[in-house]
Order: sequence, then structure tokens, then C-alpha cells
Amino acid sequence: DIRHGLLMKISSALLPPLAYIATLGPFGHMRPAPGTIGSAIGIFSGYFLASHGTGLLAAATLPVTAIGVFAADAYSQQSGRKDAPEVIIDEVAGQWLALIILPLDPWWFAAAFILFRFFDITKIGPVGMAESLAGGVGVMADDIVAGLLAAICLWGAGLLLVGIAI
Repeated sequence: DIRHGLLMKISSALLPPLAYIATLGPFGHMRPAPGTIGSAIGIFSGYFLASHGTGLLAAATLPVTAIGVFAADAYSQQSGRKDAPEVIIDEVAGQWLALIILPLDPWWFAAAFILFRFFDITKIGPVGMAESLAGGVGVMADDIVAGLLAAICLWGAGLLLVGIAI
């Protein structure tokens, strides 16, 4: 039973608000493709944050990731499912990570969206290994790794296409 596994024990009073955060309210329950919806939320909110400075986006990514670990654990405890598709806070954190190094340009952000979704959906290499971690850490880790891989690819593309580091 997942509720008795390696999850953090979260107070029953905190389960509902944390579970709500995990799904970003109603957005995680939208169909089809809640993960893609979460990534789109990440793109738009990330663009907004980055328009006020890349430092703000970078600073916001860490607490959202940390809160996401607890929120994903809370949702797992409440639903009895590990990494349920309606948990989308992980997509936001991973998508933001892919955006931190980018110029504030819609084309770069679109490329980040596509690359992040590719790595998140295929779970290739280290993304799949990160997903196997227990509890909320595993839920968040695969998206963090997918965001890092997308950022590395975009950085490389910037070097090749523009001739400068982005």
C-alpha cells in the first residue's frame, strides 16, 4: 500500500490544501493531457516571472520544487496513488528550470516547452531513473531532470544557432 511506503507522514489537516497545490487546483483534473496543461501553465507563468527578471524565476523554482515534494506526497496519501497524472506542480517546476537560461523570447520558450514535454513523456535515460525515487521526491525528480536536459539542449542549440551562449 503506497500510503505505508516511504512517503513522508503528513498531518491530516495539511493533506487537503497540499493536495490542492499538487494539482494546481482544478487544472490537474482537466482532460486530456493534464501534464501538458501543467507545462503550459509553467510556460506562461515562467514567462511572466522571467519578464520581471530571470533571478525571480530562478528564485521561485526552488520553493515550488520543495513544496511540490510535500504536495505530491500529500496527494499520494490522499488518493493512494503514486505519481497520479493530475499532480502537475512537478511540470511547472521542471518547465521553469528549462526556462531559466533562456532569453525572454516566445520562440525559445516554445522550444523549451517541446523539449521538456519530450523528455518528460519519454522518460529516457536519467529521467526514468529519477522517477523511480520514492514518494514526492520521485514525482518531482523526473521533471527536474527533464527540465535540466531541456535546458542543456537549448543551451547547445544557442551555441550552434546563434554562436553565443544564451
